[in-house]
Amino acid sequence: MRGPVRLAIIIDDMGGSLSEARSLAAINVPLTFAIIPDLRSDRDVAAFAAAHKIETMIHVPMQSKGWPARRLEANGLLVGMDGEEIQERVSAFVLKFPGAAGVNNHMGSEFTEQEEQMMAVLQTLKKNNLFFIDSVTSPASKGLKIAQKLGIRSARRNVFLDNEQERGYILGQLNQAVQLARKNGSAIAICHPHPATIASLAAALPGLAGKGVQLVPVSQLVK
Repeated sequence: MRGPVRLAIIIDDMGGSLSEARSLAAINVPLTFAIIPDLRSDRDVAAFAAAHKIETMIHVPMQSKGWPARRLEANGLLVGMDGEEIQERVSAFVLKFPGAAGVNNHMGSEFTEQEEQMMAVLQTLKKNNLFFIDSVTSPASKGLKIAQKLGIRSARRNVFLDNEQERGYILGQLNQAVQLARKNGSAIAICHPHPATIASLAAALPGLAGKGVQLVPVSQLVK
């Protein structure tokens, strides 16, 4: 007998606003918050999530192919850093968010392609028993492959929901994620706390259970 169809939704870029966290929690379905360290409300959002039993991850900023023209947070990981500096930064993030269950990358289309640098990140996650979700901002990302090689619980993002912040587009992408979950048994979608996204999720997610789709924290989909 086939098991339930499971869908995990990660909300990236959390930590800038407690009101975003409240609006998402009010949808009253399992979600996972990925918090960027050092955003102005990062600790408040982490504490709110803990109080409301919402799973959290650390959303680690990593160098993109557009850097430096495309801004990166001051605490972001750069390709030019050595392994020791990378591990120190990631360890500091882990200390700041002791309740986090895992990590995914924020941007990182350049960084995630670098084997040595990703090895430094993932060894730190292994030491702290954290899972890794590869956001797949580059099709050439080495993140998932290295995580699996190290025996780290891991998975990859299947669908981005809100590359366009328009309700019809977001609902269409959500439907794509649902169809993938039906086909494969599970799927992972990523979105952001934009007003259009929150409104679209609030309209659509509560009805998924009636369609045989179980929303779960992403930790239930890592292997």
